[in-house]
Amino acid sequence: KWKLETLSWLKKPKQTFSKMENEIKVLSVNISEKKGTVKTPVEAIELTEKGVKGDAHSGTWHRQVSLLGNDSILKFQKAANRKINYGEFAENITTEGLTLYLTNPLDLLIIGDVVLEITQIGKECHGSSCAIFKEVGNCVMPKEGIFARVLKNGVIRAGNSIQYLKKTFKVHVITLSDRASRGEYEDRSGPRIVELTYEYFRKINYLIEIEHTIIPDDPEALRFLLERAEDEMVDVVFTTGGTGIGPRDFTPDVVKDLLDKEIPGVMEAIRIKYGTEKPNALLSRGV
Repeated sequence: KWKLETLSWLKKPKQTFSKMENEIKVLSVNISEKKGTVKTPVEAIELTEKGVKGDAHSGTWHRQVSLLGNDSILKFQKAANRKINYGEFAENITTEGLTLYLTNPLDLLIIGDVVLEITQIGKECHGSSCAIFKEVGNCVMPKEGIFARVLKNGVIRAGNSIQYLKKTFKVHVITLSDRASRGEYEDRSGPRIVELTYEYFRKINYLIEIEHTIIPDDPEALRFLLERAEDEMVDVVFTTGGTGIGPRDFTPDVVKDLLDKEIPGVMEAIRIKYGTEKPNALLSRGV
């Protein structure tokens, strides 16, 4: 009943995990009881829903676990002209085999039973309150360290292997048009949304899977696709068409019924921006 076109455009990332590549592993696990101090290597760390048990940075926030690659440490060690010990940059986990600062938020690191979700790349430098900054006058953590939150608890030890999984965003573009679904009219807005979305995710170095579906102005068909998108954990859904005031313009009504929270300011800004030049844009009921 509905024309379905699936676009499998997957951009090759800067790096992905593969058994054929260099092994990614944990070199050291480290703990400190006070913030701003170096961490001390330990035999193992226990990861809970609050981060590293017994560490000063644990808590119900997004920077529960800090990680730094040995490549970053070696670069700084050469500049500082002295040996840098694991944990001196206050990282909980020292790694090897992955350029951490080239990862993205929402990527996953799987270490044994532990699953970490990357939440932040780099941070603001603590300056004089940081132990190594006071000694050397510089620090690598603000630019090349990364932070993560714990999705699955467990224990990590030096020598553990790390599996790196890039986040793949799932996007579904839905065009609503009686004529386009019958082949009487060329759908131009749907493909343009696909193009712009692909360009955006390529620019920020994320993998993306885009599905584009053309359906008639049928509220049940739209509801079916939106509920399916929720079941399949689609990250972003764009609908185009059916936002006017005609008798078969029902898209906003179906969408509103499925929202948890509406953010009205976004569409208000869009209508104001385009309504100044094209007043008919003010008649759009898009949500």
